[in-house]
Amino acid sequence: MITFLKLVLIGFISGVLLAAIMKIVRKATGNKADILLYNMDYIPVLKQWSDKSITGILFHYATCISSAVVLYYILLPLGLESLVWPYMVVFTAGGGVLYFLSALTETPPSKDDAAAWFYWTLGHAIFGFAVGGLIAIFI
Repeated sequence: MITFLKLVLIGFISGVLLAAIMKIVRKATGNKADILLYNMDYIPVLKQWSDKSITGILFHYATCISSAVVLYYILLPLGLESLVWPYMVVFTAGGGVLYFLSALTETPPSKDDAAAWFYWTLGHAIFGFAVGGLIAIFI
């Protein structure tokens, strides 16, 4: 149970870092890739609440926490749960692919915005580094 609670905290902290990085990117470049962290337009059940900012924030943190927890338990039987690189690989590749969900919504950024894809993917690489690093240190 303690491990699970630590994983929840690690997912939350890493989610804060991801949101902060994406906000810095937006302030520095004007690129709106950060909107995707909170966008639920493409999920039929959640779309009805997408006009409320709190639901987007809850969606972001639920995704960060659940992905950190689930990936840890997937890596556990493989003996890779304490290494940083699997988290970086999975979250970088996953983020890079998930970016294209932007094609399912009118909300920016556009699916063909290469800079937004780069910032989004880099942000997820840093998220993966944070998750893996915190797990290696605290679990």
